[in-house]
Amino acid sequence: MKKLSVMAVVLLLFWVSPAIGDKNNNQNSNDMNTTEHYTFGLSDRVTRQKVHFKNRFGIGLTGDLYIPKNQGGKSAAIAISGPFGAVKEQASGFYANQLAVRGFVVLAFDPSYTGESGGEPRYVASPDINTEDFSAAVDFLSTFDGIDPGRVGILGICGWGGLALNAAAIDTRIKATVASTMYNMSRVNANGYFDAMDAEARYELREKLNARRNVDFKNGTYALAGGVVDPLPDDAPQFVKDYYAYYKTPRGYHERSLNSNNGWNVTSSLSFINTPQLAYIGEIRNPVLIIHGEKAHSRYFGEDAYKKLTGDNKELMIIPGANHTDLYDRLDMIPFDKLASFFNENLK
Repeated sequence: MKKLSVMAVVLLLFWVSPAIGDKNNNQNSNDMNTTEHYTFGLSDRVTRQKVHFKNRFGIGLTGDLYIPKNQGGKSAAIAISGPFGAVKEQASGFYANQLAVRGFVVLAFDPSYTGESGGEPRYVASPDINTEDFSAAVDFLSTFDGIDPGRVGILGICGWGGLALNAAAIDTRIKATVASTMYNMSRVNANGYFDAMDAEARYELREKLNARRNVDFKNGTYALAGGVVDPLPDDAPQFVKDYYAYYKTPRGYHERSLNSNNGWNVTSSLSFINTPQLAYIGEIRNPVLIIHGEKAHSRYFGEDAYKKLTGDNKELMIIPGANHTDLYDRLDMIPFDKLASFFNENLK
């Protein structure tokens, strides 16, 4: 089998199906079904309840609120989303459960256009709307009984790590931010992995995506890019195998997860190509913790974001031996005690 280029990996994994135009949005009918399936067990020290709120674009968002059973008084709270193309029943809920055990009220939510949240057409991503989703979660937590509105933080996983930093740059109510195993989705879509795309390749991608828009408009449907490539090519890079091991196996598979199934709307990539993130993260005044795996292919996103942060309230933590997806659900790898101490110190 022909070797996969860096650009081919980007296309296979996130946005553009090799058979572009052959996939229809056939996941719609099942997307909003209530499937009480979580990829992790709920602690007996935590309760979980479904909640609903809207962002400033009027899109209804759905989340799971994790509350410690021994909660008393006004608590600190954390909003969590990610990974990019996942749902709240996967990694974000896993994090929420563990942080609630450690005393926080935690909201794991589905982003706009995905999971149980609203928005049409389905499976669209936007650097603007998805940054707003975090602020909408802060709106909800800041007005919820039992939460101190001055003690709210956020945590983003994978592509939502970059979006969390983007939100912290604009929303001064966010008192502490964690980006775990983060991606900069604008950078990877515009430049490819390891910045391997040049301007000519980017132009060719724009041509392909805009041609897709014509077909979608004519058909009245939106082609999907395909989730994590399945079956795996023999020569798939190790990080693609790692994604497969999470999203395509009982370890992390979920019926509503884009990455587990048919993927994003193909043309979603256009807005990320043209809209850089992280332009103002150097102006974040509240504390930021970036966590990455030593062996993660995505490590450079976190390290470069860290370099853009200023002041003495930033921290970069590298987890020895960990790859990108180890920080989705590996209890022995994710430094939850460190996360708890970071939020306790900065959400006083």
